[in-house]
Amino acid sequence: MSDLSAQELKSLIDSNNKPYILDVRERLEYFSYNIGGTLIPLGTLQERLEELPEDLEHEIIVVCQKGLRSRTAQKILQQAGYTNVKNLKGGLSAFHRI
Repeated sequence: MSDLSAQELKSLIDSNNKPYILDVRERLEYFSYNIGGTLIPLGTLQERLEELPEDLEHEIIVVCQKGLRSRTAQKILQQAGYTNVKNLKGGLSAFHRI
């Protein structure tokens, strides 16, 4: 499993090469604070995989509040064949602190 630190994600966002960010929190959490990712709550991820990039090698950064749901989502995506999935270590709580 591959992790990405909050600082590494901030650097990616600040660059011209913005990654695909998948936010797996619930709708209310997303609208109270987000960093612009695509919202697909973890409970619906399996049935909404077709909404993700078709390229299975496309870099996907999975985020949630603390990094636990995103770890589960990372496993789901890897089982679906995605090969470049990273989990935000410490979640958006860590990102919010930088």
